Amino acid sequence: MGAQTNSDRELIKAFDRQFARLYSHSCVLVSKNPIALLYLKPAVSLSNSIGENLLRSAAAIEQTFGGITANLWDDPFEWTLPENLATTERLLEYLAEVEATRLRAFARFAHDSDLLKEVLVPAGNTRPLVDLLAETLVKAADYQGRALATLGFISNDHADGSVNVSAGSNSNAV
Repeated sequence: MGAQTNSDRELIKAFDRQFARLYSHSCVLVSKNPIALLYLKPAVSLSNSIGENLLRSAAAIEQTFGGITANLWDDPFEWTLPENLATTERLLEYLAEVEATRLRAFARFAHDSDLLKEVLVPAGNTRPLVDLLAETLVKAADYQGRALATLGFISNDHADGSVNVSAGSNSNAV
């Protein structure tokens, strides 16, 4: 029976690993770079800062899992503004809160078949949970990728050493 239970959670475990990886990588980016660098606007004027992209990544996760666990589909925009999360500690605290919300939702998934259940979303229609998780994962990963690209832009913009970019802040370190 244990093997059946284990194999009946393969998709859940795969999603869990990917979301956990996003959380871990965001924490590393925040921890290894000074707050001034995280919110520095890159020369590419249409780009958000590293921190803003990391916040958007976490906010996408928070919105989905807040919706799943408490039917709170609010956009976390107001409390994820850089002004509210202006220190490394506050950023890490917010990321940990989002991860805790995600973990509560994942604790409710007993079997992969649970991911086929329909979820009522803010637009008033229903969607399979697996589709919602996949969409959220892609969106959050995209924002995190933008954060890494922005770090690259900033590193190139300040190759003269005017901004101290930590040695471990490239995509391979994360």
